[in-house]
Amino acid sequence: MEKQFLKGNEAVAEAAIRAGCRFFAGYPITPQNEIPEYMSKRLPQVGGAFVQAESEVAAINMVYGSASVGTLAMTSSSGIGISLKAEGISNCAGAQLPAVIVNVSRGGPGLGAIQPAQADYLQATKALGHGGFRALVFAPANIQEAVDLTYYAFECAEKYHNPVLVLMDGCIGSMMEPVILPEQKTPNRIKYAGWGSKYLNPASTDTMVVTSCLNEPEYEENLNIRLKEMYEGWKKTEGKIEEYMIEDAEYVIASYGTSARICKTAIQELRRKGIKIGMIRPITLYPFCYSSFQKLDSKKVKCIFDVEMSIPAQMVDDVKIGVSNQIEIKEVGRSGGVIMTNEDVVDGILKAINEEGK
Repeated sequence: MEKQFLKGNEAVAEAAIRAGCRFFAGYPITPQNEIPEYMSKRLPQVGGAFVQAESEVAAINMVYGSASVGTLAMTSSSGIGISLKAEGISNCAGAQLPAVIVNVSRGGPGLGAIQPAQADYLQATKALGHGGFRALVFAPANIQEAVDLTYYAFECAEKYHNPVLVLMDGCIGSMMEPVILPEQKTPNRIKYAGWGSKYLNPASTDTMVVTSCLNEPEYEENLNIRLKEMYEGWKKTEGKIEEYMIEDAEYVIASYGTSARICKTAIQELRRKGIKIGMIRPITLYPFCYSSFQKLDSKKVKCIFDVEMSIPAQMVDDVKIGVSNQIEIKEVGRSGGVIMTNEDVVDGILKAINEEGK
């Protein structure tokens, strides 16, 4: 297939359309604005609908409405906007509705900076919304991977009837790279088969969506039991991870997304200096692939360096669980919208190794 030279945000939007997305609602926020802009032009060309909502809250509820009548729907934002969408994302999970959410993250906390950062790991994996639900979380490290994972996110959303989050940062959203786009799928009207409210589409035999369970505590408990079984199944089927040069590694980097991409260059530089180092890169942030860390030999690996564009590091807590505190973990990071360089990684790791040797 022919390669196209695309900006990350635009490539993600096109991948969504090719996956069958026919409704998008969103609200402007840097650094993801090219996604809704692209959708506003492309969706009408394929018979879809684009709405610039009056707020992030309105946008996610429009996605809920679209999904509830069987249309694959998507929204995108940055961390601040995702916070505002949290209630609606949880409502989608509670109603077992497929939806794809893209977070092109930036610095924080608060309004933070509009530059790229990885400050939303905990939000994405631990606190995407109230009520204890879970969502698959994918973290691409380049634009081709962003395309492929967005395309796959729609497949998962439809398969599991659950929201799926693609977490990338402003670097991936703003850069341009050659990509191969996936084939165009024919959108299907999604049919649901769960407990439904008589107030929504009362004449329909296809769409049955949970709109409220306030007076049905037993239903709500049974729903959570079924969802737990689904989440446990994800651990067996949906975990994606890259192990890079760890066969002989005495030091291991744990990193994801843009930081992991930068770390590959740093690893080559460190290897030239005689340091045996590799990397474990989670591609699926939830469920987290603990097994790759569990199999590390604590007698061989001297230290793990958690490398993130976040201070303090956020993924580090999952890495600690993975190694059961058997291997020392140190943090190397930048924050607040300061884009990490391979020199930052090399210098930070060399400094830590030198301090260790004193």
